[in-house]
Amino acid sequence: MDNRQELTPAEKRLLTAIQEGLPIEPEPFAVLAEQLKTTEEKILEMLAKLKKEGYIRRIGAVFDSRKLGYVSTLCALKVPEDKLKSVAAYINSLPGVTHNYLRQHEYNMWFTLIAPSQEALEDAISGIKKITGISQLLNLPAVNFFKINVNFNLKEGAPDVE
Repeated sequence: MDNRQELTPAEKRLLTAIQEGLPIEPEPFAVLAEQLKTTEEKILEMLAKLKKEGYIRRIGAVFDSRKLGYVSTLCALKVPEDKLKSVAAYINSLPGVTHNYLRQHEYNMWFTLIAPSQEALEDAISGIKKITGISQLLNLPAVNFFKINVNFNLKEGAPDVE
């Protein structure tokens, strides 16, 4: 059951703002509050509410892993229906997994995996096969890189945060 309430205009403005990044400041939420003409306390309350209701999954930094020397790949795993939940829980627990989703395909679980080296990446893939007992895993490293950035403008016509 979905317990989400309709977003207020203030929440829409906040969600739009945080998609574009947080200020790199000692107190980023205070700076954000000033930009949105409200208080830091109100910003933190709204963020907690939006996270609790499932509008926000996580707030975190996004780094260019390649510039940091990391390697990544897209993996596709052929998971039997009766193992989907347990395999998803395991994959989601891995620190190098950034996305994990299901597809209507014989390879039904797709996820991105990053690691500090090619050797560590291959070790992680071997570990996934061993722990899940599933050997049918496609390792699909990127050939070309395209930066796609999607932000949803939720604030059109929305008044200032109160």
